Parts: sequence; structure tokens; C-alpha cells
Amino acid sequence: MIQVQNLTKTYSESKALDNVNFEVQDGEVLGFLGPNGAGKSTTMKIITGFIAPTKGTVKVDDLDVVDKSFEIRQKIGYLPESNPLYSDMKVHEYLSFVASARQIPKDQRQKSIKRMVDVCGLSDVIGKNIDALSKGYRQRTGLAQAMIHDPDILVMDEPTSGLDPNQIVEIRDLIKKIGEKKTIILSTHILPEVTATCSRVVIINQGKIVAQGTADELTAGASGKQVVYCKVKGDRGIIRQTLSEYHPVSSIKEYAGEGGDMHAFALEISEGDGRELVYKAAVSNNWTLLELYHKTENLEDVFRRLTTSEE
Repeated sequence: MIQVQNLTKTYSESKALDNVNFEVQDGEVLGFLGPNGAGKSTTMKIITGFIAPTKGTVKVDDLDVVDKSFEIRQKIGYLPESNPLYSDMKVHEYLSFVASARQIPKDQRQKSIKRMVDVCGLSDVIGKNIDALSKGYRQRTGLAQAMIHDPDILVMDEPTSGLDPNQIVEIRDLIKKIGEKKTIILSTHILPEVTATCSRVVIINQGKIVAQGTADELTAGASGKQVVYCKVKGDRGIIRQTLSEYHPVSSIKEYAGEGGDMHAFALEISEGDGRELVYKAAVSNNWTLLELYHKTENLEDVFRRLTTSEE
């Protein structure tokens, strides 16, 4: 199990991570979700021992990542976003080099390499130079190096970044297959990746955890709030101010409208039927109400609500 407690990372005056807390259970595929610059890669680098935290602790099987960095690295396979490969090597040469660096006994190296070639689908390119591979096969090679020592935990940072749609599907299917036997942390900002491969989600924004749970729990609105969408014609400032003053409205955000004096709002309602509230407000204030509905949030709605700054 991985335990992240009060994790903070500061660069000069800037906080990349601010009191981050979450856990990853054995056998779980955790989606670590957030926009670019949210702190995903920093968290992954601390968990894998590449950088030290400013404050807080990370424990892997009760081993502290700072005090027991070497032991933890033996338990973890890491595919960073940059996927650093030696492009002048052939795939087989590279995997042999990684097996040696991972101190796999000589009499077991070829067996480990063959296992990774089979698991990651590299048989067609095993004799090719890495610089001649497609991006998809490069990612497969990166996954092979991350798993060649058969770690219990696999940490992947943006594993489908830069891939074409067919390659993305291939890598997702591979991750799902691997996730049947290993604990995985998958860092990404791509929502379909999470819904397709992950059993639980942690959402981070501006260095802070803003939500965590299964996709169903997040989309069900564990807070008990509903989101009402409306398009209203009138003075933007007056409409927004008036709606925000109603007691059940816990937040109000704008989304893409039609320009001019037509404005679109998303209201988070803590109780009652938000549609009735907006309708009565429109009648009382003589607004033109052109659209009004509420819907069950999907993961994209939740993500945007939690990671979009107020205007």
C-alpha cells in the first residue's frame, strides 16, 4: 500500500504541492487526474524517489521514501512522461541493459526479457533500433523497462501522451491487462484514459487534492448537490449577482454562451429543485430565460467544475 500524507513540495516561493493526502490500496489502479501544471508529475517523482518532498511523508509498504529510497525503487516500476530511452540501442539491447541495471541475475535475464516482449507486444520490433520505432512501440518499450524486474507497483506519468487514437487504445488495453496483477498509479489529464482503465480517481488542482473516489462516486455527487444549467438574456453582472444570493446556490460559474447579452451559467444547488429557483428568479426580474435544465454530471463535468477557476 502507498500512503501519501501531508505532502508539500516548494520551489523557491512557489508551492507545487500543498498538503496532499491520499492512499493507494494493493491491487488498485488509481487515476491521478489533473490539468497541466496541477502537480501530477511532481507527486509521481516524489513517490518514486526521484526528488525529495519539502514536507510530509510517502510510505510504500510502510517504508519511508526518503529513508528507504533504494528498497522502494526495487518495488516500483516507473514510466516517466519523457520516457527516456537510449535511441541508438536495439530494443533487445536496451532491455538487456535495463535488466542488468536492475540486478536481475544473468541466468534469469533472457527469461525476463522474453516475458516483457510477450506482455508488451514487442516481438515484431525486438531487433530494431529504438530510434526507428513508432511512438506507440516506444511507449511499449518504456513499459517493458518499467516492469522487467517484476515490481509490485507500476507508476506511469502520462503514458498515452502524443499517441495517435489507435496507439492510445492499444496502450490502454495493455495497462488494463497489467492492472489485473499489479498496483498502478496512472497520472494523466486525459479523462477517457481514467474511465477506461482506473478503479478509483484522485483529482488534483493547483497542488491540492480537490476530490477522490470511484468515478461513480464522483459523478453521483457525493456532496448531494445538483448542477443546473441556464441561458439568460440580460445584464450579466445583475443576473450573476442575483442568482448567487439565493441560499441554495453554493457556487455559480459561467460557460460558453452565445455572446452579446446572452449569458450561460452553471449553478451548484445544495437543496431543492434548482430549475424552479432559476425560473422564479427570471419571472421576478423580468429576464428572458431561453434554456434551463439539470443533468447528472459525468466525469468531465466534475473535472471541469473542480479545476476551473472562478471568473
